[in-house]
Amino acid sequence: MKKIILSFLLLFVCGGMFSQDKGRIEYMKMPCKMLKGISQRDYTLYLPPGYDAEKAERYPVLYLLHGGGCEDTQWVTDGRLPEVADSLINNHIVPKMVIVCPEANKNKMIWFNDPDWTYEDFFFKEFVPYIESHYRVLNDKSSRSLAGFSMGGGGSVVYGVHHPEYFNMVYAMSSYLRRQPLEFLKNDPLGEWRQTVVERNNPIKYVAECQQTKINQLNTVRWFIDCGDDDFTLEGNMDFVKTFRSRGVRHQFRVKDGNHNWDYWRPALVEAIKNAFINK
Repeated sequence: MKKIILSFLLLFVCGGMFSQDKGRIEYMKMPCKMLKGISQRDYTLYLPPGYDAEKAERYPVLYLLHGGGCEDTQWVTDGRLPEVADSLINNHIVPKMVIVCPEANKNKMIWFNDPDWTYEDFFFKEFVPYIESHYRVLNDKSSRSLAGFSMGGGGSVVYGVHHPEYFNMVYAMSSYLRRQPLEFLKNDPLGEWRQTVVERNNPIKYVAECQQTKINQLNTVRWFIDCGDDDFTLEGNMDFVKTFRSRGVRHQFRVKDGNHNWDYWRPALVEAIKNAFINK
């Protein structure tokens, strides 16, 4: 972990030696029709340096999904998103990109579909089209990537296996992939409902049982599975990787020293942004 933190700090030290161009964070709301009882939905947006001046430029877009009980804004407050993105862009490590953080904590706190809460449909049929029509982002598979941590890591994996035609990369951090006995959910009135929906969308079972045509599609995505060695989700992530291996899905599996917290996710976010658009 010390080496990871040192690398993370060096990123900012080096960044301070060069251009100080900064991107912009916006906290926004969009109209919402597909989530029952909801008329507006929050999201956080990072626009890269030069976005306002370069009127003809269009950018690849990275979607970041937050964890359970968290908010879209925590990619900024805890993940230090603008500092990370600015440093990587200014040092020419990554191309300029738009980064979008949708909100899935309010109301029912889940990224998946349920009869009365069709969040996955909302994401693909309402949220992504809204972003692509209101910002200068590229709208092809090679220009969209996805990452997330914990519940959002599970959401990233499920979105990637359900819709591989959408994404260039999926970077899943400490992903909550299946039902697990968790003490902190016992007093949550929606805890059992949430566990049931998570298990219904279990990507380990999905990949194990899907047709070869789907496996071929999954191999058009660059997959990164990243989890700490002390994380309570590690076994589930290992089982997912075993299923990928057994079905011949290409991926990178990264296990480093760490637990289920921002000390692990902050450097993982650096890696997610670095790998989002390597060919751009």
